[in-house]
Parts: sequence; C-alpha cells; structure tokens
Amino acid sequence: MTEDNQVKAIFADARVLHADALDMLHQGKIRNAAEKAWGATKRATDALILARTGELPATTALTSQGIRQLARENAAIAPLVGRYYTRIGQLHGECFYNGMCEPRDDTERRIRETDDYIRDAEGMAGL
Repeated sequence: MTEDNQVKAIFADARVLHADALDMLHQGKIRNAAEKAWGATKRATDALILARTGELPATTALTSQGIRQLARENAAIAPLVGRYYTRIGQLHGECFYNGMCEPRDDTERRIRETDDYIRDAEGMAGL
C-alpha cells in the first residue's frame, strides 16, 4: 500500500470509529462512545503524522510526541494539540476508564465534535 493510500485508509478508519461512537451515544452507552471517539481522534492524528513525516506512530506516546512536534514545526497544527489532549484526558481517561462522564453534555459535545477534529486533521494532511 502506498503511503498516500495508507493515510487515506487510516482517516477512513477514524471516520468508522466516529460513526461507531455516535451509534454508541444513540444507544446511551456514553463510556463506549467516549472510547470510540478517542480512538477516532488517535487514528486521525496518526494519519496526520504519517502524512507529514512518513512515519506511523507505533504507540500512543509516540502519537502524542508526534503531534506536539508537528505543532512546533507548523503553527497551523498547534490548535489540534489541545483538542487531542482534551480527548485523551476527558474521553479516554476520565469517562471511559474512570466512569466520570459528567457533565454529560460536555462529554457528548466532545464526542460529536470529533468529526471536526478528523476533518481538520485531514485538511492539515493535505487531503
């Protein structure tokens, strides 16, 4: 698979995960929805890093390091960093792992707005 095709495939996977998150949310399974939205965020971030560097992060730590490095090199990417860390902290850590999903409207908004994150990452990847 060419690198460009791999980037597109990873973004497509992010979209599938986000759709799953919305389905889980509709079913009232907010913890599962939060984890799916976090997964979508991570995949979109991985795709962006691959598109910009030619390297696919092998771990979440490398994804986190990669998005910070990209932001240092390109100020246009900097706004994604805060959005990334909001999702890893609130959706993945607090809601999914610890069951602390309140206030629910904030969690639901972040789940829904993951679509915006994916779209912005795609734009920054040149897609």
